[in-house]
Amino acid sequence: MSDTFRIAVLPGDGIGKEVMPEGLKVLQAVERVTGSFHLETDEFLWGSDYYIQHGRMMPPDALKILADYDAIYFGAIGLPGVIPDHITLWEFVLPIRQSFDQYINYRPSKLLPGIHSPLRGKGAQDIDFVVIRENTEGEYSGAGGRTHLHTGQEVAIQTSIFTRFAVERVMRYAFELARKRRQKLTSATKSNACQYSMVFWDEVFEALKPDYPDVRTEKWHIDALAARLVTCPETLDVVVASNLFGDILSDLGGAIQGSLGLVASANLNPERQYPSLFEPVHGSAPDIMGKGIANPIAMIWAGAMLLDFLGQAEAASLVMRGIEATVVQGETLTPDLGGSAKTSQVGRAICEQIERS
Repeated sequence: MSDTFRIAVLPGDGIGKEVMPEGLKVLQAVERVTGSFHLETDEFLWGSDYYIQHGRMMPPDALKILADYDAIYFGAIGLPGVIPDHITLWEFVLPIRQSFDQYINYRPSKLLPGIHSPLRGKGAQDIDFVVIRENTEGEYSGAGGRTHLHTGQEVAIQTSIFTRFAVERVMRYAFELARKRRQKLTSATKSNACQYSMVFWDEVFEALKPDYPDVRTEKWHIDALAARLVTCPETLDVVVASNLFGDILSDLGGAIQGSLGLVASANLNPERQYPSLFEPVHGSAPDIMGKGIANPIAMIWAGAMLLDFLGQAEAASLVMRGIEATVVQGETLTPDLGGSAKTSQVGRAICEQIERS
């Protein structure tokens, strides 16, 4: 008897509405092929269009509605030039992450065979690491304020918050992941300049190391680590970072994969007390929305991560093999990867690879 999972589908804005159908199409294909699970999906049309009509990004009871699902499959959010980005973030993205305690942001950076990285001389064997980002506090805690608005004495204060509880749990997750991969963990810090928050971060990291004697560790200042991602990514396995530093590093990791259209992300509540959220990281991309050329691979890859988190490892592996086979074949790629295929054509090609398997 197959397992049944309830999935909340949030296409969102821009190209999110275009890549989401392809992600669902692939999930349905692998469901048919494996027969090991069944997804019950409900779509919620929240986001910028909802904001224009109602003055808010989602209804007041949205979080209560989403809490009943096993996972959330999310496209993209944002309408720059119409709705300020800070409203999009603080009225949609961060309430979901913080309310559902999705304290792990998991972003793999893996160069697929057949894709050329912008880094000269680097191949698929050189780019394969994961950034684990603390996802609920740090620099994105929302603590601060402004006073003396619109005067010469205006003041803006943004305060980072680091708690031992949150820092320790994200680091333990990263240590455990490193154990399952290549037994190496790199901590992103800036303790030479941030003498309180990052010194504290370093101290927690040092305190945990004896619990994981099988994991090799190192710490790098964020500026040097960003350069290292570009010069020698092959030296990295798992990177653990604060909210801001992890955000920057994971986008840089996506860029060296060859295209942000390939980069998937998971916002996890590992204890499964609340639903976790799976998404591409490319954003709403209003410059190409409506053209039918958005790359759906990141959306589909996020679907594989969703399946893996739900315990469907075989199905997740099948999706990834479908992605890799399509990319290696090289005949059905969107313009960001040097091809001329449409979004729907890539989704169909991946489904065909899965069905052949």
